Amino acid sequence: QVPLVESGGGLVQAGGSLTLSCTASGRTINNSNMGWFRQAPGKEREVAAISWSDGGTTYVDSVKGRFTIFRDNAKNTVYLQMNSLKPEDTGVYYCTTGGSTRRWRTYDYWGQGTQVTVSS
Repeated sequence: QVPLVESGGGLVQAGGSLTLSCTASGRTINNSNMGWFRQAPGKEREVAAISWSDGGTTYVDSVKGRFTIFRDNAKNTVYLQMNSLKPEDTGVYYCTTGGSTRRWRTYDYWGQGTQVTVSS
């Protein structure tokens, strides 16, 4: 078990910014892939961003240029900086680790989820 504790969600106007954080316990993230997935009401969970263990990143097309995933390995924490937020970014955001693809079902550990709501 790798507990992942998320924070940083909230309500923001379109065009605003939020930064999510996810801190892992019981396992170093230094050599682990870390991801943020999101789920809007009535929709399947989808990848938002992944920070690969080799330093690379992956973003879903809809957030490219607006979201940045980065990590502080010393703090065992991964962040998602979200700028220029749009109403369609609204959903529950989940931090995850223990996988190696863009598919949520391949990941072993999940945070509790944090709600992001973007008003228009």
